[in-house]
Amino acid sequence: MTMNGAESLVRGLLAGGVEVAFTNPGTSEMHFVAALDRVEGMRCVLFLFEGGATGAADGYARMADKPASTLLHLGPGLGNGLANLHNARRARSPVVNIVGEHATYHRRFDAPLTSDIESIARPVSAWVRTSEDSRSVARDGLEAVAAARAAPGGVATLILPADTAWGEGGEVPTAREPAARALVDESRVAAAAAALRSGEPTVIFLGDRALRAPGLDLAGAIAARSGARLLAQVSNARIERGAGRVPVERLPYPVDAAVAALAGVKHLIVVGTTPPVAFFAYPDKPSELAPPDCAIQVLAEPAEDQADALRRLADLVGAAPAAAGPGARPSGRPEIPVGRLDADTIALALGALLPENAIVCDESISTGRNFFRATQGARPHDWLQLTGGAIGLGIPMATGAAIACPDRKVVNLQADGSGLYTVQALWTQARENLDVLTIVWANRSYAILKAELAHVGANPGRKAIDMLSLDRPAMDWVSLAAGFGVEAVRVDSLGGFVDSLRSGFARRGPLLIEVVM
Repeated sequence: MTMNGAESLVRGLLAGGVEVAFTNPGTSEMHFVAALDRVEGMRCVLFLFEGGATGAADGYARMADKPASTLLHLGPGLGNGLANLHNARRARSPVVNIVGEHATYHRRFDAPLTSDIESIARPVSAWVRTSEDSRSVARDGLEAVAAARAAPGGVATLILPADTAWGEGGEVPTAREPAARALVDESRVAAAAAALRSGEPTVIFLGDRALRAPGLDLAGAIAARSGARLLAQVSNARIERGAGRVPVERLPYPVDAAVAALAGVKHLIVVGTTPPVAFFAYPDKPSELAPPDCAIQVLAEPAEDQADALRRLADLVGAAPAAAGPGARPSGRPEIPVGRLDADTIALALGALLPENAIVCDESISTGRNFFRATQGARPHDWLQLTGGAIGLGIPMATGAAIACPDRKVVNLQADGSGLYTVQALWTQARENLDVLTIVWANRSYAILKAELAHVGANPGRKAIDMLSLDRPAMDWVSLAAGFGVEAVRVDSLGGFVDSLRSGFARRGPLLIEVVM
């Protein structure tokens, strides 16, 4: 069978299990675009901005546990997608970027779109390669897939010069399964067990795969047996939670609250993450959040088999998942609240009405600070967060999650300021008819930055406040959504919010609720 390099690459991606391409192509990618049409099996999803494509690839990977590809146009297109690739890197999401490049012989002429694509890609990529031969493109694609899937998961960027796409393609190699995660050395399990037996205050600090149900069952049993406390890192790629599941609180975001949460802790057992640090430096506040006299035991690194390490630790301390008991697991949903519309009543309404098996994509920022605790007893669901702190992830992440799990309701809890970064992804939701309910907290400001002004000790004046305000004029989210083809409603009362929430959960397809705060 005669095929060009682009067609061989598509076949290689499919052989590696990549079934979806999130795209925003340009001229240098036209042969790859044509190949996507000729080779059956790849779903192509168009975005109007590259940050939407990369954010969707992150959301898809978190729920599918395998990579999608992006298709981006040269260095500037990759640059437009970098913020959400940063978030994907922090989430350890497997993502394969296909980035078009000028033909190999054309690069030396320094045409207007020429750039150093490898240098742009490296800060967010675990693997970078430029194909130089059309017959090796399929092999390069499969190596990109393998690199993305290698534990703990990461971004792989394959740069595709135009002539390697249109030149004669080579054979598609056989895909290889990713290697199993490395097992933790027994000495670390023994050290963690010794900390649990010490009788001193101990926290089991969780991230990554330890926050899926099997890991939480084991961690909950260990905590119940030993008296240790469970805490998750501040921002997490995915937590399986809700009624009947082991509850876990997150370490608070504000430094003072995080230090208070860890005060007096003598042992920190770290599983699937790194020891906690502050998001930012502040005058006269610590960067490392654990107490200075706290002994830190790393039970399992993110790339290691966290569930196996927890299982062996549970065996060593005589814990079994049933030991957590029903009393340790939330079983009752909150009542539907009455009164005024505010962050607390919103949280209770979400906890009361969230449908079973929902996927929550949370970019609430300041409004949603207390949503997590109020939804602990909601029906079982997955909770996805803004892992890297680069705002503009929520709407694309929800889009990707909906494509990964078309039979599940996706709920995007969205701050208005960060939502405006990638609002164009609403158009993709409409075009693909995705079952996403977007709830925008319209407080008309970058509210979190107003709080940060105080935290850093700044003394703001009118110009500073103006830079953090989103009024004069206020954005009209109902009109914005309608312009992208998504039905929308505006509410400004608790009763209106509850009614719209019920209606949104009962229907399928994209819907936006603007909540005026």
